[in-house]
Amino acid sequence: MARVKDKVALVTGGAMGIGAACCTLLGREGARVVVTDVDVKAGEAVAEEIRAAGGEAVFFRHDVSAEAEWSDVIAKTLERYGGLDVVVNNAGIGATTTVEADTLEGWRRLLSVNLDGVFLGTKYGIEAMKERGGSIINMSSVLGLVGDAGTASYCASKGGVRLLTKSAALHCAKQGYDIRVNSVHPGYIWTPMVENAMKARGDVEGGRAYLESLHPVGRLGEPEDVAYGVLYLASDESKFVTGAELVIDGGYTAQ
Repeated sequence: MARVKDKVALVTGGAMGIGAACCTLLGREGARVVVTDVDVKAGEAVAEEIRAAGGEAVFFRHDVSAEAEWSDVIAKTLERYGGLDVVVNNAGIGATTTVEADTLEGWRRLLSVNLDGVFLGTKYGIEAMKERGGSIINMSSVLGLVGDAGTASYCASKGGVRLLTKSAALHCAKQGYDIRVNSVHPGYIWTPMVENAMKARGDVEGGRAYLESLHPVGRLGEPEDVAYGVLYLASDESKFVTGAELVIDGGYTAQ
């Protein structure tokens, strides 16, 4: 119950799905959690759930693609808690488009959240942590490791997260900062984003069955499956882990 006791952890995209699971688990394990999202109502509800369970949490509205909002959220976090120990760059959006069908507008919108947002979170996280150390955890995907014909921009964004993470980890090590930077690569997790993608295709149950068939374990992951990996990387248990890829995918990339 105290794997991250008294650590200050900022989780972007914390209002639902994997982000909400990370927030609640980190809170349960003793962290003071800063929940951020563009969805104010759902984000406030996650923070309230943590507080109701006896934890410490606050919510800030936050568009991760906006640099000024990163400055503001980091400043508010430091003012409230006096420091920052963990940044989970989880916020992301999806798109099911091929490279031929995508538009430049759509491409730029997705990358502004999925890659620009992670760049900004890593940059500002390092600035806030470099005197005291910490852990930055960047949410990539199995589609940052292998390709998929129907998700060109998403694959590009998650592949970018993977190598940005390694570059940042090496930078921190060479600068002598006690900051670890790692990426997490989930398989398909049953979240609102995945469910909505299936709804858009017109067959939720059929879509879910297809996605399950892609994973050798025969099922989809749950948000908490990923949250436990994030908890490990946030804790001092992973003090010798940096620049690494934590794959949580039910065997998807083992094939």
